[in-house]
Amino acid sequence: MKSSKRFMTHLALTGVAIAVTGCSMMGTSQPDWEADKEYKVTILHTNDHHGRFWQNRNGEYGMAARKTLIDNIREEVALEGGNSLLLSGGDINTGVPESDLQDAEPDFRGMNMLKYDAMALGNHEFDNPLEVLKQQQEWAGFPFLSANILDEETGKPLFDAYHIFQVADLKVAVVGFTTDDTAKLGNPEYLEGIKIESPIEVAKTLIPKVSKKADIVIAATHMGHYDNGQHGGNAPGDVTLARTVPGIDVIVGGHSQIPLTEPDEQNGTLILQAHEWGKYVGRLDMVIKNGEIISSEYKLIPVNLKKKVKDAEGKSVRVFIEEEIEQNPEMLAMLTPFQEKGQAELNIEIGYASDDLVGERSVVRFQETNLGNLIAAAMKEKVNADIGVMNSGGIRDDMPKGIVTYKSVLQVQPFANAISYVDLSADELTSYLSGVGSKEAGTGAFAQFDGVAFTLVDGQATNIMVNGEALDANRSYRVAINSYVATGGDGYPKVTDHPNYVNSGYVDADVLVEYIQNNSPLDVAKFAPKGAVKR
Repeated sequence: MKSSKRFMTHLALTGVAIAVTGCSMMGTSQPDWEADKEYKVTILHTNDHHGRFWQNRNGEYGMAARKTLIDNIREEVALEGGNSLLLSGGDINTGVPESDLQDAEPDFRGMNMLKYDAMALGNHEFDNPLEVLKQQQEWAGFPFLSANILDEETGKPLFDAYHIFQVADLKVAVVGFTTDDTAKLGNPEYLEGIKIESPIEVAKTLIPKVSKKADIVIAATHMGHYDNGQHGGNAPGDVTLARTVPGIDVIVGGHSQIPLTEPDEQNGTLILQAHEWGKYVGRLDMVIKNGEIISSEYKLIPVNLKKKVKDAEGKSVRVFIEEEIEQNPEMLAMLTPFQEKGQAELNIEIGYASDDLVGERSVVRFQETNLGNLIAAAMKEKVNADIGVMNSGGIRDDMPKGIVTYKSVLQVQPFANAISYVDLSADELTSYLSGVGSKEAGTGAFAQFDGVAFTLVDGQATNIMVNGEALDANRSYRVAINSYVATGGDGYPKVTDHPNYVNSGYVDADVLVEYIQNNSPLDVAKFAPKGAVKR
């Protein structure tokens, strides 16, 4: 237990661990809390950070502003006699080049300064070799949790399964779970020697044991929130966990990257998720009495997010949704050298192109181009899809012949959209291609393709060939797209509510960089227009 003074000066962690991992069980003990006394506990949380340690070009989010916000909340909670924990739903890795090039060191050091108490391991934590992940935990200085990611040789959790914190007179257990889709989403090379079990099956055994040791049980998960448990082709998520395994008071989630503006209560469990990238900090204020949560309030707090409005002259300008949060100077000073180093490394050579790649607006929005085909091919390969589809409005520049740098790729794809995919039946694919293939030339919606060719007749896709083979009515097809059009951007069919939709978390520019690196020198002739759509 900590004094208010230590809270207000931010010199201590928000909880004191008294037990570690699911392999080190304590005996059943009497509770420390006083009967009929009300305890205030606040859970703060973020998820799917994906390398966004720095604010974006519009001055939104960023860890420096997040620190100011969290410091203020902690002080407020302490002054009101409460205590708090700060948790993450995972996926700190893989997002923007400035972070990726430095193994997310600025992000984990930033989390250390923010005094996170624990984090669920996300699938993108396995985008790097295991030694990198272990180094990241040293930078972070707090527990990485996953009860279902095991060392194949020993059968024990690779990292801690759970951690118990003494929060005032309460024992609060935080148990980590990671989506079992990690086995198919992660890099197989980096998953050697690792066994990934079903988090729900592990929870069935573990949660009853942990419940005997703690007053409150929180699951920090990277499993995804799927409305009414409809997870489709994805592994089961938080709703299924809550419905299947009793004894979990709160789930702090991640993976599906959605903003839950209010808790989804399932089987007495409050499920939370705070969107992505540190855009929001989730805040759950609980009152606990006799070992039970008797009341709670929840909100998502935007971190310098902005919206577009018209000014007095009718021009579109961006204004803060809520009052601007100042950037913490100590955090800013720590992060600045990393940002500057990352920016410098953007000028490094990543490959060579044998000819000009055409992304000029006046061309790419009217016709198939080699750059459009290249981007669609890179997306397709990254998520093992059958077809790649790219909206021309997301292509912002040519890529000249010769040396290619990170910077030149970012000039082509500056929006940091994530690569997504959806598995569609043959009928669904026909409908989808009919919709996107009909987008008007000259608009940003005009589509570029890889892996498919078809004829458009009266707005309907016919004679569909996928990678040289006729459409098979009895199989499904994976389509790679970016997260912008997946949500209906540019008037594309919305697929984010499709049960087989997955946001991979990979940033489009990073995917193109990787593809160019792996195929350099790039033979541009291979991406020459072939007439994917006949009209």
